[in-house]
Amino acid sequence: MKKHTTLLLAGILAAGTALAGNPDRAGSAGAGQLLINPWAGSNGLAGINMASVKGLESTFNNVAGLAFVNRNELTFSNSMYLSGTGISINSVGFATKVGDSGVLGLDVSSMSFGDIPITTEDLPEGGIGSFSPAFSRLGVSYAREFSNSIYGGLTMRIVSESISNVRASGVCFDAGIRYITGENDKLRFGIALRNVGAPMRYAGDGLTVTATPQGADEGLTVFQRSEKYELPSLVNIGLAVDVVSNDNNTVTINGQFVSNSFTKDQLGASVEANLGDRLVLRGGYLWEQGLLNAAQDVSTAYTGPAGGIGLNLPAGTEAVLKLDYSYRTTNPFNGTHTLGVKIAI
Repeated sequence: MKKHTTLLLAGILAAGTALAGNPDRAGSAGAGQLLINPWAGSNGLAGINMASVKGLESTFNNVAGLAFVNRNELTFSNSMYLSGTGISINSVGFATKVGDSGVLGLDVSSMSFGDIPITTEDLPEGGIGSFSPAFSRLGVSYAREFSNSIYGGLTMRIVSESISNVRASGVCFDAGIRYITGENDKLRFGIALRNVGAPMRYAGDGLTVTATPQGADEGLTVFQRSEKYELPSLVNIGLAVDVVSNDNNTVTINGQFVSNSFTKDQLGASVEANLGDRLVLRGGYLWEQGLLNAAQDVSTAYTGPAGGIGLNLPAGTEAVLKLDYSYRTTNPFNGTHTLGVKIAI
Protein backbone atom coordinates (compact mmCIF):
# COMPACT_ATOMS: atom_id res chain seq x y z
CA MET A 1 0.00 0.00 0.00
CA LYS A 2 2.72 2.51 0.99
CA LYS A 3 4.81 1.59 -2.04
CA HIS A 4 1.90 2.09 -4.42
CA THR A 5 0.95 5.42 -2.85
CA THR A 6 4.52 6.74 -3.03
CA LEU A 7 4.81 5.81 -6.71
CA LEU A 8 1.51 7.49 -7.56
CA LEU A 9 2.36 10.71 -5.76
CA ALA A 10 5.81 10.80 -7.33
CA GLY A 11 4.25 10.41 -10.76
CA ILE A 12 1.88 13.31 -10.16
CA LEU A 13 4.64 15.61 -8.93
CA ALA A 14 6.91 14.70 -11.82
CA ALA A 15 4.18 15.33 -14.37
CA GLY A 16 3.24 18.62 -12.74
CA THR A 17 6.86 19.78 -13.06
CA ALA A 18 7.33 18.60 -16.64
CA LEU A 19 4.05 19.85 -18.09
CA ALA A 20 4.00 23.62 -17.85
CA GLY A 21 1.33 24.59 -20.34
CA ASN A 22 1.74 27.29 -22.95
CA PRO A 23 -0.24 30.47 -22.25
CA ASP A 24 1.55 32.25 -25.12
CA ARG A 25 -0.44 30.06 -27.54
CA ALA A 26 -3.81 30.91 -25.98
CA GLY A 27 -6.40 31.55 -28.64
CA SER A 28 -4.48 29.78 -31.40
CA ALA A 29 -6.39 26.49 -31.09
CA GLY A 30 -9.89 25.91 -32.42
CA ALA A 31 -12.79 23.55 -31.62
CA GLY A 32 -13.09 25.04 -28.15
CA GLN A 33 -16.32 23.10 -27.67
CA LEU A 34 -14.12 20.09 -26.83
CA LEU A 35 -13.20 21.81 -23.56
CA ILE A 36 -16.81 22.30 -22.42
CA ASN A 37 -18.12 19.65 -20.03
CA PRO A 38 -21.74 18.84 -20.95
CA TRP A 39 -22.55 16.56 -17.98
CA ALA A 40 -24.27 17.68 -14.78
CA GLY A 41 -22.66 15.40 -12.20
CA SER A 42 -19.03 16.16 -12.98
CA ASN A 43 -19.76 19.88 -13.53
CA GLY A 44 -20.83 20.03 -9.88
CA LEU A 45 -17.25 19.04 -9.06
CA ALA A 46 -15.75 21.60 -11.49
CA GLY A 47 -14.71 18.61 -13.61
CA ILE A 48 -12.27 17.56 -10.87
CA ASN A 49 -13.19 13.87 -10.67
CA MET A 50 -11.29 12.16 -13.48
CA ALA A 51 -9.90 9.58 -11.02
CA SER A 52 -13.29 8.65 -9.56
CA VAL A 53 -15.94 9.34 -12.23
CA LYS A 54 -17.90 6.30 -13.39
CA GLY A 55 -20.32 5.68 -16.21
CA LEU A 56 -21.04 7.63 -19.36
CA GLU A 57 -19.97 10.98 -17.89
CA SER A 58 -16.39 9.69 -17.80
CA THR A 59 -16.17 10.03 -21.60
CA PHE A 60 -15.43 13.73 -21.06
CA ASN A 61 -12.47 13.66 -18.65
CA ASN A 62 -11.27 10.03 -18.39
CA VAL A 63 -12.89 7.38 -20.54
CA ALA A 64 -11.48 4.60 -18.32
CA GLY A 65 -14.39 5.24 -15.95
CA LEU A 66 -16.76 3.88 -18.58
CA ALA A 67 -15.54 0.38 -17.69
CA PHE A 68 -17.50 0.56 -14.41
CA VAL A 69 -20.89 0.42 -16.19
CA ASN A 70 -22.56 -2.82 -15.13
CA ARG A 71 -25.98 -2.29 -16.74
CA ASN A 72 -27.47 -0.33 -19.62
CA GLU A 73 -27.15 3.40 -18.99
CA LEU A 74 -29.00 6.22 -20.75
CA THR A 75 -28.06 9.82 -19.96
CA PHE A 76 -29.51 13.21 -20.93
CA SER A 77 -28.31 16.70 -20.01
CA ASN A 78 -29.03 20.32 -20.80
CA SER A 79 -26.72 23.23 -20.02
CA MET A 80 -27.47 26.95 -19.97
CA TYR A 81 -23.91 27.83 -20.88
CA LEU A 82 -22.79 31.28 -19.64
CA SER A 83 -26.34 32.18 -18.65
CA GLY A 84 -27.45 35.37 -20.37
CA THR A 85 -25.78 34.61 -23.71
CA GLY A 86 -28.60 32.40 -25.00
CA ILE A 87 -26.20 29.49 -25.59
CA SER A 88 -27.44 26.02 -24.66
CA ILE A 89 -25.90 22.55 -24.87
CA ASN A 90 -27.96 19.40 -25.27
CA SER A 91 -26.34 16.00 -24.81
CA VAL A 92 -27.44 12.39 -24.87
CA GLY A 93 -25.49 9.19 -24.39
CA PHE A 94 -25.90 5.44 -24.10
CA ALA A 95 -23.61 2.79 -22.64
CA THR A 96 -23.90 -0.99 -22.47
CA LYS A 97 -21.70 -3.92 -21.50
CA VAL A 98 -19.93 -5.84 -24.24
CA GLY A 99 -18.70 -9.26 -23.20
CA ASP A 100 -17.51 -9.97 -19.67
CA SER A 101 -15.25 -6.95 -19.11
CA GLY A 102 -15.90 -4.42 -21.90
CA VAL A 103 -18.29 -1.45 -22.17
CA LEU A 104 -19.32 0.38 -25.34
CA GLY A 105 -20.54 3.97 -25.17
CA LEU A 106 -22.01 6.51 -27.58
CA ASP A 107 -22.56 10.20 -26.80
CA VAL A 108 -23.67 13.23 -28.82
CA SER A 109 -23.53 16.90 -27.83
CA SER A 110 -24.90 19.87 -29.75
CA MET A 111 -24.53 23.59 -29.02
CA SER A 112 -27.31 26.03 -29.91
CA PHE A 113 -26.57 29.74 -30.34
CA GLY A 114 -30.02 30.88 -31.45
CA ASP A 115 -30.70 32.84 -34.63
CA ILE A 116 -28.13 35.45 -35.70
CA PRO A 117 -29.04 38.15 -38.27
CA ILE A 118 -27.27 37.95 -41.62
CA THR A 119 -25.31 41.09 -42.46
CA THR A 120 -23.27 42.08 -45.50
CA GLU A 121 -21.03 45.00 -46.49
CA ASP A 122 -23.98 46.53 -48.31
CA LEU A 123 -26.50 45.72 -45.56
CA PRO A 124 -24.65 46.02 -42.23
CA GLU A 125 -27.96 46.34 -40.34
CA GLY A 126 -29.26 43.00 -41.61
CA GLY A 127 -32.88 42.55 -42.56
CA ILE A 128 -32.19 39.76 -45.04
CA GLY A 129 -32.74 36.77 -42.77
CA SER A 130 -30.78 34.92 -40.12
CA PHE A 131 -28.59 31.86 -39.64
CA SER A 132 -27.97 29.39 -36.81
CA PRO A 133 -24.41 28.18 -36.12
CA ALA A 134 -24.17 24.43 -35.53
CA PHE A 135 -21.48 23.01 -33.25
CA SER A 136 -21.62 19.31 -32.47
CA ARG A 137 -19.48 16.38 -31.41
CA LEU A 138 -20.15 12.65 -31.60
CA GLY A 139 -18.08 10.18 -29.59
CA VAL A 140 -17.76 6.40 -29.73
CA SER A 141 -16.00 4.94 -26.68
CA TYR A 142 -14.79 1.56 -25.54
CA ALA A 143 -13.42 0.76 -22.09
CA ARG A 144 -12.60 -2.45 -20.29
CA GLU A 145 -11.31 -3.93 -17.07
CA PHE A 146 -7.83 -5.36 -17.57
CA SER A 147 -7.47 -6.56 -13.98
CA ASN A 148 -9.11 -5.88 -10.63
CA SER A 149 -7.00 -2.72 -10.32
CA ILE A 150 -6.32 -1.48 -13.88
CA TYR A 151 -8.95 -0.03 -16.24
CA GLY A 152 -8.51 1.68 -19.59
CA GLY A 153 -10.48 3.14 -22.47
CA LEU A 154 -10.38 4.92 -25.82
CA THR A 155 -12.73 7.41 -27.50
CA MET A 156 -12.96 8.44 -31.12
CA ARG A 157 -14.78 11.75 -31.54
CA ILE A 158 -16.07 13.48 -34.68
CA VAL A 159 -16.16 17.27 -34.38
CA SER A 160 -18.23 19.55 -36.61
CA GLU A 161 -18.63 23.34 -36.68
CA SER A 162 -20.56 25.33 -39.26
CA ILE A 163 -22.47 28.46 -40.15
CA SER A 164 -24.64 28.94 -43.23
CA ASN A 165 -21.81 28.90 -45.78
CA VAL A 166 -18.61 27.87 -43.95
CA ARG A 167 -17.88 24.64 -42.10
CA ALA A 168 -15.11 22.54 -40.62
CA SER A 169 -14.96 18.95 -39.41
CA GLY A 170 -12.35 16.66 -37.95
CA VAL A 171 -11.61 13.59 -35.86
CA CYS A 172 -9.82 13.38 -32.52
CA PHE A 173 -9.06 10.74 -29.92
CA ASP A 174 -9.06 10.44 -26.13
CA ALA A 175 -7.35 7.74 -24.08
CA GLY A 176 -7.34 7.14 -20.34
CA ILE A 177 -6.33 4.69 -17.64
CA ARG A 178 -7.23 4.25 -13.99
CA TYR A 179 -5.37 2.42 -11.27
CA ILE A 180 -7.10 1.37 -8.04
CA THR A 181 -5.30 0.34 -4.89
CA GLY A 182 -5.46 0.61 -1.11
CA GLU A 183 -7.64 -1.03 1.50
CA ASN A 184 -11.13 -1.58 0.09
CA ASP A 185 -10.03 0.20 -3.10
CA LYS A 186 -10.10 3.61 -1.42
CA LEU A 187 -7.25 5.09 -3.47
CA ARG A 188 -7.58 5.77 -7.21
CA PHE A 189 -5.19 7.30 -9.70
CA GLY A 190 -5.95 8.31 -13.27
CA ILE A 191 -4.28 9.84 -16.30
CA ALA A 192 -5.94 10.82 -19.59
CA LEU A 193 -4.84 12.32 -22.89
CA ARG A 194 -7.60 14.26 -24.65
CA ASN A 195 -8.38 15.91 -27.98
CA VAL A 196 -5.49 14.51 -29.98
CA GLY A 197 -6.03 14.75 -33.72
CA ALA A 198 -5.06 16.30 -37.02
CA PRO A 199 -5.54 20.07 -37.55
CA MET A 200 -8.89 21.30 -38.86
CA ARG A 201 -9.63 23.93 -41.51
CA TYR A 202 -12.71 25.95 -42.45
CA ALA A 203 -13.98 25.79 -46.03
CA GLY A 204 -17.09 26.80 -47.97
CA ASP A 205 -18.67 29.41 -50.21
CA GLY A 206 -18.37 32.00 -47.46
CA LEU A 207 -14.63 32.16 -48.12
CA THR A 208 -15.06 33.21 -51.76
CA VAL A 209 -14.85 36.76 -53.03
CA THR A 210 -16.14 38.05 -56.39
CA ALA A 211 -14.41 41.11 -57.81
CA THR A 212 -13.51 42.70 -61.16
CA PRO A 213 -9.77 43.19 -61.60
CA GLN A 214 -8.63 46.55 -62.91
CA GLY A 215 -8.83 46.57 -66.71
CA ALA A 216 -10.89 43.37 -66.92
CA ASP A 217 -14.34 43.13 -68.49
CA GLU A 218 -15.67 40.33 -66.29
CA GLY A 219 -15.58 39.58 -62.60
CA LEU A 220 -13.60 36.74 -61.09
CA THR A 221 -14.49 34.55 -58.13
CA VAL A 222 -11.53 33.90 -55.83
CA PHE A 223 -11.47 31.23 -53.15
CA GLN A 224 -9.53 32.12 -50.01
CA ARG A 225 -8.06 29.19 -48.12
CA SER A 226 -8.29 29.50 -44.35
CA GLU A 227 -5.35 28.65 -42.14
CA LYS A 228 -5.38 25.29 -40.36
CA TYR A 229 -5.85 25.28 -36.61
CA GLU A 230 -4.87 22.78 -33.92
CA LEU A 231 -7.21 21.01 -31.53
CA PRO A 232 -7.06 21.96 -27.81
CA SER A 233 -5.18 18.88 -26.62
CA LEU A 234 -4.46 18.40 -22.93
CA VAL A 235 -3.37 15.92 -20.27
CA ASN A 236 -5.38 15.19 -17.11
CA ILE A 237 -3.74 13.66 -14.03
CA GLY A 238 -5.86 12.98 -10.98
CA LEU A 239 -6.05 11.33 -7.58
CA ALA A 240 -9.11 10.32 -5.55
CA VAL A 241 -9.32 9.10 -1.95
CA ASP A 242 -12.34 7.89 0.02
CA VAL A 243 -11.92 9.60 3.39
CA VAL A 244 -15.22 8.20 4.68
CA SER A 245 -16.53 4.83 3.54
CA ASN A 246 -19.17 2.83 5.38
CA ASP A 247 -22.50 1.18 4.73
CA ASN A 248 -24.38 4.50 4.83
CA ASN A 249 -22.07 7.26 3.60
CA THR A 250 -19.10 7.78 1.29
CA VAL A 251 -17.05 10.95 1.06
CA THR A 252 -14.48 11.23 -1.74
CA ILE A 253 -11.81 13.91 -2.13
CA ASN A 254 -10.46 14.50 -5.63
CA GLY A 255 -7.36 16.35 -6.79
CA GLN A 256 -6.47 17.06 -10.41
CA PHE A 257 -3.81 18.69 -12.55
CA VAL A 258 -4.65 19.78 -16.11
CA SER A 259 -1.81 20.46 -18.53
CA ASN A 260 -3.17 22.48 -21.46
CA SER A 261 -1.21 22.71 -24.70
CA PHE A 262 -2.72 26.05 -25.70
CA THR A 263 -3.39 27.87 -22.47
CA LYS A 264 -2.52 27.99 -18.78
CA ASP A 265 -2.28 24.87 -16.66
CA GLN A 266 -4.94 24.32 -14.00
CA LEU A 267 -5.14 22.75 -10.54
CA GLY A 268 -8.32 21.75 -8.76
CA ALA A 269 -9.88 19.90 -5.86
CA SER A 270 -13.40 18.65 -5.18
CA VAL A 271 -15.46 16.77 -2.62
CA GLU A 272 -18.35 14.40 -3.33
CA ALA A 273 -20.51 13.08 -0.51
CA ASN A 274 -22.90 10.18 -1.06
CA LEU A 275 -25.32 10.34 1.88
CA GLY A 276 -27.24 7.09 2.07
CA ASP A 277 -28.68 5.67 -1.13
CA ARG A 278 -30.51 8.79 -2.27
CA LEU A 279 -28.62 12.07 -1.82
CA VAL A 280 -25.33 13.25 -3.36
CA LEU A 281 -23.70 16.61 -2.57
CA ARG A 282 -20.85 18.00 -4.67
CA GLY A 283 -18.46 20.94 -4.57
CA GLY A 284 -15.23 21.83 -6.32
CA TYR A 285 -12.76 24.55 -7.23
CA LEU A 286 -10.61 24.87 -10.37
CA TRP A 287 -7.69 27.31 -10.24
CA GLU A 288 -5.29 28.77 -12.78
CA GLN A 289 -2.64 31.46 -12.50
CA GLY A 290 -4.13 34.95 -12.33
CA LEU A 291 -7.64 33.75 -11.44
CA LEU A 292 -7.66 35.55 -8.07
CA ASN A 293 -6.09 38.73 -9.41
CA ALA A 294 -8.50 40.88 -11.38
CA ALA A 295 -5.60 42.77 -12.95
CA GLN A 296 -4.20 39.66 -14.66
CA ASP A 297 -5.51 37.99 -17.78
CA VAL A 298 -7.14 34.57 -17.46
CA SER A 299 -7.95 32.09 -20.20
CA THR A 300 -11.31 30.91 -18.88
CA ALA A 301 -14.68 32.45 -18.11
CA TYR A 302 -15.04 30.21 -15.05
CA THR A 303 -14.08 31.88 -11.79
CA GLY A 304 -13.32 28.68 -9.86
CA PRO A 305 -16.17 27.51 -7.60
CA ALA A 306 -18.74 24.88 -8.57
CA GLY A 307 -21.45 23.00 -6.72
CA GLY A 308 -24.17 20.46 -7.34
CA ILE A 309 -26.71 18.05 -5.95
CA GLY A 310 -27.94 14.66 -7.05
CA LEU A 311 -30.91 12.43 -6.22
CA ASN A 312 -31.04 8.68 -6.79
CA LEU A 313 -34.61 7.40 -7.13
CA PRO A 314 -35.93 3.87 -7.64
CA ALA A 315 -37.72 3.48 -10.98
CA GLY A 316 -38.93 -0.09 -10.92
CA THR A 317 -37.70 -3.46 -9.80
CA GLU A 318 -34.08 -2.96 -10.82
CA ALA A 319 -33.99 0.40 -12.62
CA VAL A 320 -32.55 3.54 -11.02
CA LEU A 321 -33.35 7.14 -11.96
CA LYS A 322 -30.67 9.75 -11.17
CA LEU A 323 -31.33 13.49 -11.26
CA ASP A 324 -28.42 15.94 -11.13
CA TYR A 325 -28.06 19.71 -11.02
CA SER A 326 -24.85 21.75 -11.06
CA TYR A 327 -23.80 25.39 -11.13
CA ARG A 328 -20.44 26.90 -12.05
CA THR A 329 -19.67 30.57 -11.45
CA THR A 330 -18.43 32.69 -14.36
CA ASN A 331 -17.21 36.20 -15.11
CA PRO A 332 -18.71 37.71 -17.16
CA PHE A 333 -22.29 36.44 -17.49
CA ASN A 334 -24.37 34.65 -14.86
CA GLY A 335 -22.80 31.22 -14.51
CA THR A 336 -23.51 27.88 -16.13
CA HIS A 337 -26.48 25.77 -15.05
CA THR A 338 -26.64 22.08 -16.00
CA LEU A 339 -29.48 19.60 -15.48
CA GLY A 340 -28.99 15.89 -16.03
CA VAL A 341 -31.10 12.73 -16.04
CA LYS A 342 -29.61 9.25 -15.96
CA ILE A 343 -31.51 5.97 -16.23
CA ALA A 344 -29.74 2.72 -15.33
CA ILE A 345 -31.59 -0.45 -16.31
